[in-house]
Amino acid sequence: MRIIPAIDIIDGKCVRLTKGDYSTKKIYNENPLEVAKEFEANGIQYLHIVDLDGAKSNNIVNHKILESIAAKTNLQIDFGGGIKTNEAVQLAFDCGAKQITGGSIAVSNPEIFSGWISKYGADKIILGADCNNRKIATNGWLKESELDVIEFIDSYQKKGIQHVICTDISKDGMLQGASNELYLEIMKATGISLIASGGVSCMNDLYQLKELGCEGVILGKAIYEGNITLKELQQLC
Repeated sequence: MRIIPAIDIIDGKCVRLTKGDYSTKKIYNENPLEVAKEFEANGIQYLHIVDLDGAKSNNIVNHKILESIAAKTNLQIDFGGGIKTNEAVQLAFDCGAKQITGGSIAVSNPEIFSGWISKYGADKIILGADCNNRKIATNGWLKESELDVIEFIDSYQKKGIQHVICTDISKDGMLQGASNELYLEIMKATGISLIASGGVSCMNDLYQLKELGCEGVILGKAIYEGNITLKELQQLC
């Protein structure tokens, strides 16, 4: 199972939210590059960057930070937030992203998102299936759709998608454990390569997700709050 720390960015700073609520913003570091370098120094190979300013404004905002981290580390970066156009996808790749994650666009404009899968390949495009009460949420989680998470994933699996990041918004930032039952249900129903996100609070949560068969796990607040140390992650990696 791949361990994928997250760096969420607002105003160029490394932050975390609770349940995606922007009013709960907590700044952990003024310099995301410092955070990325520390991850790399402790054996981390992968990084999940979310441009929260971009997610809210429907256009990439913090691409310079992506560019800096990609240029000054060897981390394999997947990037999301504000990717709504062909130009935005190309910008993310040009700035050093190895993969991009599309969520809102996959709901609002399935044709353009499916086109990215065809153009760049399924190994480059991740489907963001972030949900609240099983319903897919969009626009930095500010809007909720009527799409069921499993039906949503299944529809894109038929279009060639191979990798899915699923965040249960009710768990995100709560440090109360991941949505194991939901993730198991998704994997049984679709057989997709699932990257779990949200709620990880301790090493035991990671061991449980590995046992479930998740391809990867994204974690943030558990690291920043000291619940999980980078040394522990290094041993797991």
